[in-house]
Amino acid sequence: MFLKSLSLKGFKSFADATTLEFEQGVTVVVGPNGSGKSNVVDAIAWVLGAQAPSSVRSQKMDDVIFNGTDKRPPLGRAEVTLTIDNSHGVLPVEFSEISVRRTLFRTGESEYAINGVPCRLLDVQELLSDAGVGRQQHVIVSQGQIDAVLNARPEERRAIIEEAAGVLKFRRRKEKAERRLDSTEGNLLRVQDLLREVRRQLRPLERQAEAARRHGDLQAEFNALRIFLAGQEIVAQRSTLAALAQERETLTRSEQELRTELASLEQTVLAAEGELAARGDTDVSDRLVTVEQLRERARGIAAVLHERRRSMERDRGQLMDGGVVANLEGEAARLKAELEDVATQLSLLAPEAEALADDETNYQSERERTLEAIETATSGTSPAASSAAAEVRGELRTLKSGLERTESELRRVRQRLTDLETKVARLSEEADRLRSEAETAESAETPLVAEVEAAENRRLSADAASAAATAAHQEAVAELSRWQARADALSLALDNARARAGSKRLADVPGVLGTLLDLVRVDDGWEVAFEAALGDAILSVLVDNPGSARAALRHLASGNATGAVLALSAFSGSVSAAVPSGTAAVRAHVTGRDARVDALLDVLLASAGCTDGGWESALDISIANPNSVVVTRDGHRFSAAGWRYGTTGSGATATALEEAQQRAVAAREDVVEREQVMRSAKAELEAARQSERDLSKRLEANDARFTAATDTLGRVQAQRREAQTELELVVQSTAELQERTDRERGRITELESLLPALEADEEAEAAAARHRGEVRAQLEARAAVLGSRRKDLEVRNAGLLERQQFIERRLEETERRLEADQVARQQAAERRQQIEASLGAIDRLAALVDARRVVIETELAALHEARRRQTDEVRGITQRLDEARRRRVAADRELEVLRDRSHKVDIEEAEARLRLEAVEETTRRELETEPDLAIEAVEPPLPDGVSAQTRVKDLERELRLLGPINPLALEEFNALQERHKFLEDQLEDVKETRRELSRVIKAIDTEIESVFADAFADV
Repeated sequence: MFLKSLSLKGFKSFADATTLEFEQGVTVVVGPNGSGKSNVVDAIAWVLGAQAPSSVRSQKMDDVIFNGTDKRPPLGRAEVTLTIDNSHGVLPVEFSEISVRRTLFRTGESEYAINGVPCRLLDVQELLSDAGVGRQQHVIVSQGQIDAVLNARPEERRAIIEEAAGVLKFRRRKEKAERRLDSTEGNLLRVQDLLREVRRQLRPLERQAEAARRHGDLQAEFNALRIFLAGQEIVAQRSTLAALAQERETLTRSEQELRTELASLEQTVLAAEGELAARGDTDVSDRLVTVEQLRERARGIAAVLHERRRSMERDRGQLMDGGVVANLEGEAARLKAELEDVATQLSLLAPEAEALADDETNYQSERERTLEAIETATSGTSPAASSAAAEVRGELRTLKSGLERTESELRRVRQRLTDLETKVARLSEEADRLRSEAETAESAETPLVAEVEAAENRRLSADAASAAATAAHQEAVAELSRWQARADALSLALDNARARAGSKRLADVPGVLGTLLDLVRVDDGWEVAFEAALGDAILSVLVDNPGSARAALRHLASGNATGAVLALSAFSGSVSAAVPSGTAAVRAHVTGRDARVDALLDVLLASAGCTDGGWESALDISIANPNSVVVTRDGHRFSAAGWRYGTTGSGATATALEEAQQRAVAAREDVVEREQVMRSAKAELEAARQSERDLSKRLEANDARFTAATDTLGRVQAQRREAQTELELVVQSTAELQERTDRERGRITELESLLPALEADEEAEAAAARHRGEVRAQLEARAAVLGSRRKDLEVRNAGLLERQQFIERRLEETERRLEADQVARQQAAERRQQIEASLGAIDRLAALVDARRVVIETELAALHEARRRQTDEVRGITQRLDEARRRRVAADRELEVLRDRSHKVDIEEAEARLRLEAVEETTRRELETEPDLAIEAVEPPLPDGVSAQTRVKDLERELRLLGPINPLALEEFNALQERHKFLEDQLEDVKETRRELSRVIKAIDTEIESVFADAFADV
């Protein structure tokens, strides 16, 4: 691969299109100083991507565009095309010839192209990087750089050796890989932040999804109740509309009656008004109006005549005075005299002007002879010597000041370079420390998350256990309350039964055992049937023998009390009886305390049977078996002694009371046990919650540490990248400043060697210039005197001409005014005669008007008297008219009241219709149900004692307590889980990319070592 051709157009000194062909081998560009040889090298560096203006020996980049000459205008762009022979395939493209073009416009826009196709600078650099060509990869040795290479410091010499060995492209690749690695580190931190944020969002989203499901159930019930209430509201509004329509019909009838009455009153009023009109048909009023108008008109005419007379007198006094004409004639004579004086002065200026013209002609001839003699005497000196010496001194001063600035800038840049190297090292250490902290926090996060999840599961389990223990405790409390209530009820029932049987009165009688209820045990569910089967015997007191029974009856009789007793010894025999078919024996479900009680039960319940059917079935069995006792589970009793519907007992027995008391004791113990369990569950729940809070705080603190470390790491890496970029720029600037310093020192040495000869030539030229200056000063002094005389003469001549023109204009104006005043005097005399005639006419008209005013006043007094008499006649008719009008006003008020009420009914009807339409529209839009379907809607099931309105308010409160619900919470929860999985995959991909980049950097380091080894092996 070698350079084949270079085309330049508008680049620096190459204004025209120029193409340089390069053959294989060494190509040399030969030419004199200033011919543009260095511009060819600058063009090659520029087309390959040089970005610094100093690299192409310019102050700013648009200096490379041809800036024009005295004969050619500047160009608008610079274009360079470099053609490379790729026949050996060094560049990784299929073309055997590659052209790279760069174009720069004066607007600052820049374009690149490869084989005519627009591209980026990066594309050019990537294409040429493998061949060692491109920005900062090729080697161009400029003038004065050989000494720089020989005198370079070790680090500078290392850079030169790396360029020569071809290591620079690997350095660039390594830097690019390191930048990508830094970017990957930032991406890794961002992905970890996102993962942590997603984990935070998952738990509340799960609760939101559950709340959304609860919200949906409540909303469905709420909508159903709203539909039902909307149907009720629609029915109510329709009923209101019907009632208002009926009221409007009633108001319409009343309004019609009032209108009829008003029509009658209107006729009465019209009749009265007609009578009044008949009284007023006389022309008194018209004449009175006419006479008053005439009086006012006469007054107006008199005022107009008076004002007209004053105006005429004022005009007569303003006619022109004759003294003005005399003044104008005197002014005209004075102006003519001044005009003659000015003409005399102008005639005196002509000889003076001729003398001044002769002096100016003589001065011009003498000036030409003197200047010709000076030029002949100083023709041996060269004026270029002074300008050349001045240019050299100026350039020398500029170069020295520029050298001082450059050296100062170089010292500053070197100091900045040292600071940046220190900063990059410090930032690298800081980045390593922060990366270690972030990795430590990241490694601690996974177990913390697992612990938080375990604590959350523990809290959920403890919450469920606490809820279950609370529910069990409530159930136990309810069970205790139920058995305590049953025991109290049974105890009260037994006390009542004992009181009715008189057992308390017989407690002190020997042989009394107690009531029958105290001595039997009844199976569950058979208590009511047992009491119904015993009948009145249930209230008997049991005694041992007939003697004890006699003593008990005697005790009752002595106390005037009632009661029944049964002697157990009297029922010791066996009894054979059968229960009716289709019934169950009651005796089989009752057991006595001892054998004697069992014998008594055998007698009392021998024929008692219980049916599971209703009372009608029991009645049919009793009719078929009249000697038996048939009962039901509900306590209905049918026997030969009578048929009874309903129960009279409570089903209480001593055994049932004892069992209820035992159950209550067991329930109390269960309540205590379950209360302990509930307290333990709540303590466990509180511990789980505290543990979850502590772990959440630890996780949040770890997240905060990780976030702080990652954020700080990101900032530190950004600062390090900026510092590294600035460091590279500073290194480049340092090299450029050093090169500029060397170039300026060489130029200063060259100029200092040229300056003495130029200063000698400048001194000779200065002496000749001083002589020429003195002569020229004398000539200029004479020219100034002549110019002053010429200017004074011109000023005086211009002043006299201007004065002459002014006087002529004033004279012309005065004569014109004199001619105009003659016509004005004639017109004034005619006007005075007209005014005198007008004043006489006005006096005659004023006398006539005064006479007519006296006649009008007399006629007006007579008309006022006739008008008073007519008014007395009309007053009586007016009273009748007022009464009719008052009645009409009252009718109008009543009609207005009816109209107001009708209007209110219309408003209420409109409001009811609007409410109905609003309810129907709300039903259609919000509830998505037709109004007729809402009317037919059935009221949803409600809790006992709760109305639909109350339930709606409760549901609204519950919905408010749920807060704003995300309807897509479940979908978002699932999507967030998918995102969590995706981010985990992305995290693995980023980690793999980081590992791959680390391997690439290691491979590049290995390649650099190999290149160095090969290069030094060749040496």
